[in-house]
Amino acid sequence: MQEFPVKVGSMLYTMVDPHRGQEVAYNRWYERDHFYAGCMIGPWLFAGGRWVAPRALKDLRFPSDGPVVTASEVGSFLSIYWVHQDHHDEHFEWASEQVHWLYDNDRGFAERSHAHTALYDYRSTVYRDPDPVPIELALDHGYPGMLNLFLERAEGVADDALDDWLQREALPKLLAGTTIACASTWVPHPTEGSPTQNSPMDLGSPPGGPERRLQLLFCESDPRDAWDRIRQYAADVDASGLARVLFATPFFKTIVGTDTYTDQLW
Repeated sequence: MQEFPVKVGSMLYTMVDPHRGQEVAYNRWYERDHFYAGCMIGPWLFAGGRWVAPRALKDLRFPSDGPVVTASEVGSFLSIYWVHQDHHDEHFEWASEQVHWLYDNDRGFAERSHAHTALYDYRSTVYRDPDPVPIELALDHGYPGMLNLFLERAEGVADDALDDWLQREALPKLLAGTTIACASTWVPHPTEGSPTQNSPMDLGSPPGGPERRLQLLFCESDPRDAWDRIRQYAADVDASGLARVLFATPFFKTIVGTDTYTDQLW
């Protein structure tokens, strides 16, 4: 695959629930204002996408609680944004000031709760095909589904040992013969001095330390088509002695400009 200069270096991952009765209002506020005014117009942020987990997908999640979410029904809407390599601080310094300005000017939305909002640094991507859609284009490509897994490296296991096993063995095995086009792996951005520490709202569960991994798997079809493989992958991870799965969840892509799924969250 030919390489190009535009490279993702970090991301904002924000999983949120509207309060009951506010689903449509939240969806429209986020999609029509905050998605752009709070993120997309900022420097060095070059892609964004929104995802949703209606109840039918939440029922597939496992385990039912843990350090990422406290209950399987938490975390209905997910927004993800790519920030260019080597420009993390430039964007999020702007973002911190911008979000406070928006709240000060009555452009926030109080009737929502964050399940898990955190910053992550890019680690790697494993692709199914030899000439794939690069990860930099994944949020714009139009994948209809996505799968997320949070992993925790086992105590005493080196980062390189876990990452090598994931990239060379576990993820290629998972992707082969499925509708999962790629699997990207991320680690929490250090929280010390992070702009998220100065957020005007509670951001939900913390991202964890360097032992944590977040994997984003982009699907070419309904994410349920690959769910049996995800369960087997999780079993392989847990049996490896290298890590354990903290949380696994599927998402649909939102249908931009509509309120689709807002009546199916609970």
